[in-house]
Amino acid sequence: MYRYTDFDAAFVATRNRQFRAQIERRVAGHLTEDEFKPLRLMNGLYLQLHAYMLRVAVPYGTLSSAQMRQLAYIAERWDKGYGHFTTRQNIQFNWPKLPDVPDMLDALAEVQMHSIQTSGNTIRNVTADHFAGAAADEIADPRPVAELIRQWSTDHPEFQFLPRKFKVAVTGSPNDRAVTLAHDVGLQMVQDAAGEIGFKVIVGGGLGRTPMIGKIVRDFLPQADLLPYLEAVVGVWNLIGRRDNKFKSRIKITVHEHGIEDIRARVEDRFAQLKPSFVGVDQEHLAGIAADFTPPEFRNQDVTEYDRAYDANPVFRAWADSNLSDHRAPGYAIAQISLKAHGATPGDATAHQMRVMADLAETYGHDELRVSHEQNIVLPHVHRSDLPAIHARLKAAGLATANIGKVSDIIACPGMDYCALATARSIPVAQEIAVRFDELKLENEIGDLKIKISGCINACGHHHVAHIGILGLDRAGVENYQITLGGDHTETAALGQRTGPGFSADEIVPAVERIVDTYLAERTGIEEPFLATFRRVGMAPFKAALYGEAEPRRARAA
Repeated sequence: MYRYTDFDAAFVATRNRQFRAQIERRVAGHLTEDEFKPLRLMNGLYLQLHAYMLRVAVPYGTLSSAQMRQLAYIAERWDKGYGHFTTRQNIQFNWPKLPDVPDMLDALAEVQMHSIQTSGNTIRNVTADHFAGAAADEIADPRPVAELIRQWSTDHPEFQFLPRKFKVAVTGSPNDRAVTLAHDVGLQMVQDAAGEIGFKVIVGGGLGRTPMIGKIVRDFLPQADLLPYLEAVVGVWNLIGRRDNKFKSRIKITVHEHGIEDIRARVEDRFAQLKPSFVGVDQEHLAGIAADFTPPEFRNQDVTEYDRAYDANPVFRAWADSNLSDHRAPGYAIAQISLKAHGATPGDATAHQMRVMADLAETYGHDELRVSHEQNIVLPHVHRSDLPAIHARLKAAGLATANIGKVSDIIACPGMDYCALATARSIPVAQEIAVRFDELKLENEIGDLKIKISGCINACGHHHVAHIGILGLDRAGVENYQITLGGDHTETAALGQRTGPGFSADEIVPAVERIVDTYLAERTGIEEPFLATFRRVGMAPFKAALYGEAEPRRARAA
């Protein structure tokens, strides 16, 4: 993983000193909250419903064991003993006291972390495939490119006051695990006929109140042209993007209003102007960055112990079937750690659990962890012979829930329990759904099913691209939950279709149960996943179940 240079360390230290002085002025009353707001947002500090919230950047989701342990220390020392991992692969601390924030930032700097550009109208934390560098289907590791973009965008003088926030995602695999089609810019690594690696460039994706799937602006961009082309995209939007209405200021609206052909022409023209000024220094720098991302030394060892545990222990077997993915190295696996125990808050981890995960990474995982956009933690490189021991440690820490990709592996924003923008609760709904389907013991029968919940139209829970999306709204002071079906966050991305009128808080879990019940009745067999069934049969049977029947058919039959 990337290691700070002397420049990086000095840059972060200077920013922390500046912000410490600004906080001291705010605490002393020399700055009003309105005056302080743009300063705190530049440093990832939000004012939520009940307290400040510090959002810490985890670039492209990659953490070392030392960094995870420091996050645990910060959670215990200055927060309430836990952190919340987000869909941007970051971590949030929800209860810091303002005078303590400078010390928290200094503690982060000790392990080469910061909170710069995790908020504000800038280029936000660059995300990537959480299996990067490990996935069996990968063309190339996208993280060196993500790090190059992070360095280029940090404090970029032209892009500190953009029309709105700007988000970039990068994937190195044809199977998109980075939601690139729902980003302001999505970069998909591809190869041309000669085997050269480049990028398919997608612009104008995004969720929120006006969800849109991104459009291809370049089918193949050579890697050497990435930075000038990306600068052209952001620069064009910075000039013509709407600033008269914040709800229409994202690049997706600009692409929609101008059309992709006009945007492409503007970007290509600007790119032609910029390209001569990029004389290869960026590629030399990229080569240096890439040296920090060399694969670990994988060991050659038999997997007899794994096979024995898999055959003898049904609990371990269930976890392995659900939470492991194929690795590119023989004998290895990618292990996902669920932060979605039934009834728990999705994405939360206690300080103790963070330390357990750090220990496992250090002992068994080549000292590396990943935060996934699905609010789970990944051990990207684990030998299968070590998995029984890993599972035992996870189980003792309450981290061995075997539900990755299943109905209880729910993405949920903090909602009205924390967020000042939220109009409804998200966390209790996610908890109730998870508990209900655990009671029904249907998760394995249901198979792959993505439920995502947002507590307001800003869609931080990615509900638009869920198989079952839930949007919480306020209807005359009462929480009301709209449902969408058929969303897809992968390379075949699609926005979910609204089913009809929303449901009250006490109706939403039975409504989800009726949807699942309908899927089980309509699918052609256990091999047909929810999304395939929905695309085959359409909305009609699900609407009939939601609005034409009072309770699940399965419950009545029982």
